[in-house]
Amino acid sequence: MTNKSDTALLSQKIRQNVRNSLDEDVGSGDLTAMLLPEDLTARALVITRQSGVLCGTQWFEECFFMLDAGCKITWHANDGDSIRPSQTLCEIEGNARALLSAERNALNFLQTLSGTATATRRYVDAIKGTRAKIMDTRKTLPGLRDAQKYAVRMGGGHNQRMGLYDGILIKENHIAAAGGIAAVLEKAFRIAADRTSVQIEVENMVELDEALAAGAKLILLDNFDIDMLAAAVKHNDGRAELEASGGITLPSIREVAETGVDRISIGALTKDVEALDLSMRIVK
Repeated sequence: MTNKSDTALLSQKIRQNVRNSLDEDVGSGDLTAMLLPEDLTARALVITRQSGVLCGTQWFEECFFMLDAGCKITWHANDGDSIRPSQTLCEIEGNARALLSAERNALNFLQTLSGTATATRRYVDAIKGTRAKIMDTRKTLPGLRDAQKYAVRMGGGHNQRMGLYDGILIKENHIAAAGGIAAVLEKAFRIAADRTSVQIEVENMVELDEALAAGAKLILLDNFDIDMLAAAVKHNDGRAELEASGGITLPSIREVAETGVDRISIGALTKDVEALDLSMRIVK
């Protein structure tokens, strides 16, 4: 459950994201919006042309509120809801200049985060009935990590570490530089001191055995094929959480989940984003 500090931190990140976006786009002022009378008010609708999962309403709202604090937005769907083509998502009333200046920024956030949530939901639905969880990665769009990880949660997925500062993931190069699996895990456990997670990546059954012998409790099975995954699950026998990763696609994920792995990480959730097709229309 999200606590108050997490909510406050997310709100801060949203304001930062939106401020950066408006600074980049509006800059010293929207020259085209100046064609409209300064005191003109307008009403707009946001429509979806695609089915998917809605996400990003807080970022969307903040774009308008920063330019018109008195703007009114009425939602007909919430983050995490399934939406259908031609559905009206919200109604907006406010200063016409502000509405048009905020439009592209607001839609960018809503389309991108809805795209992330929609992709996540597809993967989550594909493995229903198995024990596996869909996990995200650090392969996020620059500056939008908090936003995209929020979208993954709205799609039914799970977050891994936010960055390099709040979790340890030991990969091939770390192992080589530190002198082997046992040595690197020993140091990692000292650094973590039960305050954060320690995960190690292995590439074959020999390395899996070494990691288990060294006390690993969270192991990433990198690019294991289906037979290797099944063998790893059987050999592990519940001693550690096993995560499959590498080259896993929507058509192949069910077979991966059915091997019995606990987690499946998918970089494409946040890296290969296909924005949902949304539009805003001014209405009289």
